[in-house]
Amino acid sequence: MLSIKKYAAIDIGSNAVRLLIANIIEEKGKAPRFKKSSLVRVPIRLGADVFIKQKISKENTKRMLDTMQAFKLLMQSHKVEKYKACATSAMREAVNGEKISDLILEQTGLKIDIIDGEEEAAIIAATDLHAFIDKNKTYLYVDVGGGSTEFTVIRNGESVTSRSFKIGTVRLLNDIVKKETWFELEQWIKDKTSSYDKIDVIGSGGNINKIFKISGKAFGKPLTYFYLTSYYNMLQTYSYEERITELDLNQDRADVIIPATRIYLSAMKWSGAKDLYVPKIGLADGIIKSMYYDTVSSNIQ
Repeated sequence: MLSIKKYAAIDIGSNAVRLLIANIIEEKGKAPRFKKSSLVRVPIRLGADVFIKQKISKENTKRMLDTMQAFKLLMQSHKVEKYKACATSAMREAVNGEKISDLILEQTGLKIDIIDGEEEAAIIAATDLHAFIDKNKTYLYVDVGGGSTEFTVIRNGESVTSRSFKIGTVRLLNDIVKKETWFELEQWIKDKTSSYDKIDVIGSGGNINKIFKISGKAFGKPLTYFYLTSYYNMLQTYSYEERITELDLNQDRADVIIPATRIYLSAMKWSGAKDLYVPKIGLADGIIKSMYYDTVSSNIQ
């Protein structure tokens, strides 16, 4: 007997807002399969407002309302049963974050949960990694966002420890990450990974997915520290405009890709990792799986 459920996850980040619709395929005697049905990304850079002026602008509030209304209609069209909308760094730091969340609920009927960094890291750690990782290996899972980056140490297929740091691509672009925060991250990574003989990094986020696609590597093959360093150095030889026209990057990717690569390289350097794997999963995938297993609350569409 085959059963298919449709769930949706909305990830309201600092650099973009995403809607992931997934099919969950249940078959008697088999583990459930999570299959992406649709992914929509809208480049609303909330972090550019919040990390400088501490509040979301009127323009981006209007864009958020339009986007959430569109997401609601898409979920209806797909006949989504359950959804969860999570807002991260930008919304939780905005002085008007709760007010905008209430406005969206009032005008669209969609409930937004503003989650803290630790909950974000826990949801990301719940992603469907078992088919990707080697249980005999140790990994440092790095999910780079616009406002924060979540780090999780995975040993024998289990999460050992997680932490969120306020180091993100939009913050770095605006030069508002303190040296002390970088130092704290360096010490945390070294402290949590130094006892392991060998460690690999798993990278998630739109920027590393793009770099992996450009590399032409086969799925499951890693990006090396040497390759990532070379790519990082190459990016910096191009202007922002040239990255759009000559490297064919989207305008909202062409600037953040450099600080994102810096974060991944720093994580590799401080953990001693030589390889970085890209499974193409993130917060939205974790939300879907967490809803299915009832480890987070969800809403009926």
